Amino acid sequence: MTRACVVGSGPNGLAAAVHLAAAGVEVTVLEAKDVVGGGARSSEVIVPGLLHDECAAIHPMAVISAFADEHRLGQYGLRWRTAPIDLVHPLDDGTAGVLHQSVQETAAGLGADGRRWRALFGWPSARFDRISEDVLQPLIRVPGHPLAMARFGAPTVLPASWLARYFTTEGGRALFAGVAAHAFQPLDRPLSSAIGVGIITAGHHNGWVVAEGGTQAITDAMVARLTELGGRIETGVRITDVDQLPASDITMLDLTPEAVASIYGHRLPPRVRRAFTRFRRSPGAFKVDFAVEGGVPWTAPDARRASTVHLGGSAEETIATERDIAAGRMPQRPFVLVGQQYLADPGRSVGDIHPVYSYAHVPHGYTGDATEAIVDQIERFAPGFRERIVGRSVRSTTQMADYNSNYVGGDIITGAKDIRQLVFGPRVTASPYRIGVPGAYICSAATPPGPGAHGMCGYNAARLALDNLP
Repeated sequence: MTRACVVGSGPNGLAAAVHLAAAGVEVTVLEAKDVVGGGARSSEVIVPGLLHDECAAIHPMAVISAFADEHRLGQYGLRWRTAPIDLVHPLDDGTAGVLHQSVQETAAGLGADGRRWRALFGWPSARFDRISEDVLQPLIRVPGHPLAMARFGAPTVLPASWLARYFTTEGGRALFAGVAAHAFQPLDRPLSSAIGVGIITAGHHNGWVVAEGGTQAITDAMVARLTELGGRIETGVRITDVDQLPASDITMLDLTPEAVASIYGHRLPPRVRRAFTRFRRSPGAFKVDFAVEGGVPWTAPDARRASTVHLGGSAEETIATERDIAAGRMPQRPFVLVGQQYLADPGRSVGDIHPVYSYAHVPHGYTGDATEAIVDQIERFAPGFRERIVGRSVRSTTQMADYNSNYVGGDIITGAKDIRQLVFGPRVTASPYRIGVPGAYICSAATPPGPGAHGMCGYNAARLALDNLP
């Protein structure tokens, strides 16, 4: 019988394990921590019953992934929920850019920019079910829908700072720049629009959904599916050398390129080892979860109904702060993402105490404390927030790496998503999952299509592994 070993139980490792097991492969997952899930976990870190997502939180790509569809995760308890509004980007004058699932509703709220928003996002969002089949695959391949991909991809090659100037209103420019900032890179670089355009388009098609019961529900559904298929999971097993691995026909590595290079050492071809050891990292995330009585008192009324709020000020301010953190400078007012998932999934709250998720973009490996900078940014757009805090839990960049070894220096997206690494992954190759060792594949978010709880890096790698069995 064909055997597979999967190292790492994040969403990509579990997706690879599920797909291999469904093909009749005997699968064992080895996880270094005592719990599975990687960044796709939830817990009660402040108040009993108050549920916080530990990293991955909003899932516009996961809801449409081929992996979730093929393996019917909905049959294992996974339910998607949406808030009344997907995203709000407030400004200092009390106005805001507001992203609804509906392109038309979003455009109507952007006034003079409505026509431009419809022109940019209307056509691809209506066809994103087809476009996503190519977007969630390696980009260096012949697309299944070449004309649709060409139409969708044309604006993504632009620097986000340029594409933001396509909009004429403060709200339109700030809304786009804030989503583009999910790339964790300077927004004046070519292709820095890609992640922003992709997330917005997916959101218009699917909504910025959350998992009912927390992101943990995604992991739980994968584990239930894997268990049903006969797969095994062993926790507390840290692999540091290739000789620790059990004999297998397939080895899937939900690890960083650096970790793969360390484990395999000189067994890797020299060109692969060089590329993996020179893998470039992104800036970090400094996370603070809050327990908040009565919710956040946002000045912009729409922000009180949104699952996600971006705090970056104007587009120009967001562009400047992202440039600073990439250069290793901690801005006084960092870009902060706030999650209010309880507005879509009220069961996460305890009475009038609500879980509020936040993280700031900080320089890679930042050793300072960004807690007050985060509180100040929220207070800037929600005066009185500080008085409503009844508890908090902090996770620094160092603690991020302790929580998940793939998050080196607080890098929660597993590597810089610059032109080369966004397109190719850890090394320049048409086959980003191969590591140059027969039967072994890397399947972490360092590979295309990148970060998220969609599991597509693992799913794609597992399909390749099955195709290459003798």
